[in-house]
Amino acid sequence: MSLFNTLIPSLSRIPSPAAASAEAPVGLKPVFDVKETPEAYRLSVRLPGVTKEGLELTADSEQFRVVGRRAWKQPEGWTAVHRETPDSAYELVLGHDNALNVDQIQAELADGVLRVTLPKTEALKPRKIAVN
Repeated sequence: MSLFNTLIPSLSRIPSPAAASAEAPVGLKPVFDVKETPEAYRLSVRLPGVTKEGLELTADSEQFRVVGRRAWKQPEGWTAVHRETPDSAYELVLGHDNALNVDQIQAELADGVLRVTLPKTEALKPRKIAVN
């Protein structure tokens, strides 16, 4: 099964920058890469400024979803004269045709990059067939 038939990016539901207000975060689509091995898909998502506490990953039989939020924190003891660093929210939704073993997904966040291993179901893994 092809990667494009399995993992399909969905449209984001996060508000666009034009719809953001002072209270609402700016919605951003994260930059991501997907690589395929015989056993799994390897997903790398760039989420600058997002901490583990601001990250939410969910998976079900149809979608894998990444939501990351970062809040700008003003350093103590100074007042911003000009600020172009908005609070931001990232969302990435990848649809899949029940091809992932959601119980075995592993994720790691380091240096602003989320790395996720999305194991394939046994049905998708290549098998060697013996000839009699």
